[in-house]
Amino acid sequence: MIHPSAIIDASAQLADDVEVGPYVVIGADVEIGSGTKIESHVVISGPTKIGKDNHIYPFANIGAACQDKKYAGEATKLVIGDRNIIRENVTIHRGTVQDEGVTLIGNDNLLMVGCHVAHDCVLGDNIIMANLTTLGGHVKVADFAILGGGTLVHQFCQVGAHSMSGAGTVLFKDVPAYVTYQGNPGKPFTMNTEGLKRRGYSSERRNQLKRAFKVIYRQSLKLEAAVAELMAWDDPHEDITLLIESLRLSERGIIR
Repeated sequence: MIHPSAIIDASAQLADDVEVGPYVVIGADVEIGSGTKIESHVVISGPTKIGKDNHIYPFANIGAACQDKKYAGEATKLVIGDRNIIRENVTIHRGTVQDEGVTLIGNDNLLMVGCHVAHDCVLGDNIIMANLTTLGGHVKVADFAILGGGTLVHQFCQVGAHSMSGAGTVLFKDVPAYVTYQGNPGKPFTMNTEGLKRRGYSSERRNQLKRAFKVIYRQSLKLEAAVAELMAWDDPHEDITLLIESLRLSERGIIR
C-alpha cells in the first residue's frame, strides 16, 4: 500500500489501508485515517490530521506553514474530515495563533485543481471549489456553497450555505446563505433556486427564499431592517432561519 519511494516520518500515524503513491513526503505529526488514498508527489506536513476515505491527487501540498508574516513557527495545525477530494496542485495551510490555531475542512468537499485554502479558514461540508479558487486567511465557507472557477475571496469573508459564485468573482464582503453572485466586486443576482431544486427543495421553499431576496435587496432596507422584517414573518421555513443567521453573523457587511 506504500510505494518504496515514499518518505514517511517515523512519528506519522497511518491507518493500515492508507495508499501512498510514489515520491510522497509525509512529515512529523501527521495522522491519516482509513481508506485514504494519496497519489504521487504529494507533500503533507504536520501537525495535520486527515480523516477517512479522502483522495489526494498528485502535487498537492497539505499542511504547510502559512504565508502570514506574523507566523513565527508556532505549533498550529490542520484538520481535514472524511471523503474529501483534493485535486492536483491544491495547497492548504495550517492555522495561526492570531485565530484559533487551526485550519478546518469538513466532509465530502471537492477542491479542484489549483485551489488555495489559506491559514485559519473554516470549510463546512459538501462544498465545491472550482479550479484556481483562492481563499484568503480566516475565511469561513458554509455547507453546500459552490465557488466558481477563479473565485478570489478576501480574508475574513464569510460565504453562506448553498450560495454560488460565478467564474472569476472577486469577493470583499460576506455572502448571505442561498445567494448567487458574480463580478469584481461580487454582486448579488438572485437566490440559488436551480441548485436548490436539484437538491430536492420544494417550489414552496424556493419561492419563500425568492421573497426573502426581495426583502434584502429590492426594498432599499438597511441590513438590520431587512433582518427585522424577515424575523416578523409568520411561520417561516427553516431556510429563512438559516438565511437570517447568515445575515446576523456578518462582520464585514454583505454584498450589495
